[in-house]
Amino acid sequence: MLNKINATLITMRLLLTRFTRNGNLFVLLLIVIALQAVVYSCKKKSTPEPIEETPDTNVSVNLQNVPYPKLSDYRFFVGNLKDQQPNTNIIPYAPASSLFTDYAKKKRFLWVPGGQKASYVADNQILDMPVGSALIKTFYYDHILPENVTKIIETRVMIRKSTGWIFANYIWNDEQTEAYLSLAGTNVPLSWDQDGQNMSTTYRIPSETECLTCHKINDVAIPIGIKPQNMNWDYPYSSGAMNQLDKLIALGKLNDNVPDNILSTVDYNDETKSIDLRYRSYVDINCAHCHSEDRHCDYRPMRLGFSETNLAVNMGLCVEPEEFINSTLVYIIKPSDKNRSMMYYRLNSTVQSERMPLLGRTVVHQEGVDLLEEWINWKTICE
Repeated sequence: MLNKINATLITMRLLLTRFTRNGNLFVLLLIVIALQAVVYSCKKKSTPEPIEETPDTNVSVNLQNVPYPKLSDYRFFVGNLKDQQPNTNIIPYAPASSLFTDYAKKKRFLWVPGGQKASYVADNQILDMPVGSALIKTFYYDHILPENVTKIIETRVMIRKSTGWIFANYIWNDEQTEAYLSLAGTNVPLSWDQDGQNMSTTYRIPSETECLTCHKINDVAIPIGIKPQNMNWDYPYSSGAMNQLDKLIALGKLNDNVPDNILSTVDYNDETKSIDLRYRSYVDINCAHCHSEDRHCDYRPMRLGFSETNLAVNMGLCVEPEEFINSTLVYIIKPSDKNRSMMYYRLNSTVQSERMPLLGRTVVHQEGVDLLEEWINWKTICE
């Protein structure tokens, strides 16, 4: 094909010399147009050499086109979509303590574009993720009744654009073959077996507005879980357990500017840790996204971020509640008296106007309630 094009170009040069010398420019023009058509047809029919894709190009996060209409469009996963098998450079992660969402189980992944790196800011602030990054979080249940099967409910994606983070919620079909974009929110009736106990609820897939209620600072959308304080623990990767921050550095996805002395949360289910660390970790992941400065509930007296709950008054200890529910609830938390503690009442309530958190749960998280009771009994005096 290349020889044919070269021969054509040589012929054009010869004709150009001949017809220019004879002055017949009109005939020359017709011949040039015809020869150009031959050259174009040769190029059009040629087959380019195949270009081997780099691993990063397997994933598609085109910032001009996201959010995509289907979850599969991103190519975050390989094989059957429901298996959630991460594609190359899609990295699984998990915070030390997990947000409670009606006992839903979760799988979390992150994506950092090739050649880019996240950066440490502070222990209690989210990693500074480069433009083009994505966070993927799938919510599912095992033992859905009556078939006793696993069912994925939704996958939430947050994408970092040049203008900030955006939300994209994907609702899974009944066949578990695809998830489709929906920012309107919806309700999903569920029944499942929870450790031998039959449970049911109407699971809420949040709308974009509901997402922003928790995922914001000064009304600007942000993630929650990707703080160094939450990721400073060993994750069981397929290649072996490793500290998540060290893993990201080793993979070239995080700048090596992370300090060695991060003030870190713990797994609130880990009974080898102190009750104080466990409960502070619990309220950090479940409550601090609202009960912090410039957040949805910053007008409340409590400050429930992990770095602030070393002061018990920030957790409501011996602080009078601002809202009246009944006369027995004298403090947000009354030492050694759960029945007179507003926090204990709210965590036990499923009434929408009274429960805490306001969003993300419809059933009582009994393990969280038990943890709070233990912490209340541990606090014997006002400090």
